[in-house]
Amino acid sequence: MKPRPISPPPAPSSSALRGYLARATSFVLLISLSYALGFLSASSSSSYSSSSPSPPTRLNLQSGDAQSINLTARPIPTLTPTLKAKAAAETSSSSLPPHDLLRFRTRCAAPIPQSETLRTIIDRVFDGDDPFAGFPAPDTAALLLAPAARPRGWGSRGAVFRDLMASVRPRTVIELGAFLGASALHMAALARNLSFAPPPLILCVDDFRGWPGFRRRFRRDVPRARHADALLLQQFMANVAAGAAGAGSGGASVVPVPFSTGSALEALCEWGVYGDLIEVDAGHDFHSAWADINRAYAVLRPGGVLFGHDYFTAADDRGVRRAVTLFAQVKGLKVRPHGEHWVLSPKPNSDDY
Repeated sequence: MKPRPISPPPAPSSSALRGYLARATSFVLLISLSYALGFLSASSSSSYSSSSPSPPTRLNLQSGDAQSINLTARPIPTLTPTLKAKAAAETSSSSLPPHDLLRFRTRCAAPIPQSETLRTIIDRVFDGDDPFAGFPAPDTAALLLAPAARPRGWGSRGAVFRDLMASVRPRTVIELGAFLGASALHMAALARNLSFAPPPLILCVDDFRGWPGFRRRFRRDVPRARHADALLLQQFMANVAAGAAGAGSGGASVVPVPFSTGSALEALCEWGVYGDLIEVDAGHDFHSAWADINRAYAVLRPGGVLFGHDYFTAADDRGVRRAVTLFAQVKGLKVRPHGEHWVLSPKPNSDDY
């Protein structure tokens, strides 16, 4: 049987062609409209800023030892009046955080007479009881190491201590970071040798908890912990008592202030307790040192001196050194390296309380 021949498809009618053209035209118009909207949107967003944005601002803070601190800020766009009004409204909203998150307190209470400082600390910190009275109790003494003639410390007998004790002749010394009392006992001995009259009061601010891993490094220098108590405060007090430097000893009085540096300095500021000489040797990272230096400067008497340790320590990317350099630049002070220590120029008398 012969196969049937394949007939050609029928030609589309004119009405079908009109339908195809209508759909094609709609598709082309839709694409064109989308492109136009995208172009207009890009143009309007670019009008929020100038055609050539400002280059990043670079702030160079340089000290005498060629230490440089570079802070790079993001470029600030030029806002239209409408956006400026909107930004002002948003800034005034109470839901935003305060603008002074990095601002530290610089004004403290009126200074109390220095003759009342020890009594104020005893009353405020120890509820009126001398912490060295009857210390140590028998059960505590059994947990402590024998007091060392020279407790463990770092740079605790550097020449900077004698230089500053002799030149400043402080009546009140505040030490941030005491550990086992090496620096405090050395300053008390210097006061005796320099015939201080009256003898100075040395306030040692430390939480006396140590830091993670310290016991493995200094196993021979610290007592074993007891029920999660590091016993560093008790060992510190034992070393001070053995060195005849406790409160009421007749010589320089070394008194612990067993709190974090931040909370202790805020309290001293509220109580009107100021130091003539303040040593900063607590946290060694930039942020801890920066906070300690700012808070300590607030309770430094005009004419007093702020100094500290670890100016050349590289283990934490010289965090202390960067904090000291920045603070000196902000306050217009000079930094004098002194061995392992740093010393700021005296606080100007214009910086009153």
